[in-house]
Amino acid sequence: MPGSENSGINAFPRGEGGLKSVRIRADFKTDEEWRNVGCVLQLGDSVMEQNRKLKPTSQTLRKNAAKEENLLWYNFLRLYKPQFRRQYVIGDYIVDFYCHKAKLVVELDGSQHYEPKAIEHDRARSAYLESQGVYVLRISNVDVLRRFANVCEYIDNIVKSRNPAS
Repeated sequence: MPGSENSGINAFPRGEGGLKSVRIRADFKTDEEWRNVGCVLQLGDSVMEQNRKLKPTSQTLRKNAAKEENLLWYNFLRLYKPQFRRQYVIGDYIVDFYCHKAKLVVELDGSQHYEPKAIEHDRARSAYLESQGVYVLRISNVDVLRRFANVCEYIDNIVKSRNPAS
């Protein structure tokens, strides 16, 4: 398996025999083929798919984050233990914040999330994430701005209930 046993992170390409088939960079003729292959990440005991095509988008989202996302990240989640990641790819979705140890996604919802199409998209997205064993916590941007301490306490309580070791 790629990766060291101590790292707890191993990457596996999607398909072709599942986790038994490991492909490395040398198996691909071009950088484009390598970047576009889907992969599965094994983090400890759990396995989660990632769409590599979304990595540039997730990087752009990190650079151009909404003020509410930056507020929550820089004033709470960035140094929180257990670790959170921001604009993290899970399957074909990019989530705002993800804590692997608690299997928790925190999504901040602006006004666009309350439009009919967005509501349906969020339902499908949440259903997929929940099928992967991840709990989805949705918080409005207004709550982050007006009740920041309460939002942080709420996230902390959810993490602790889902990961008693923290």
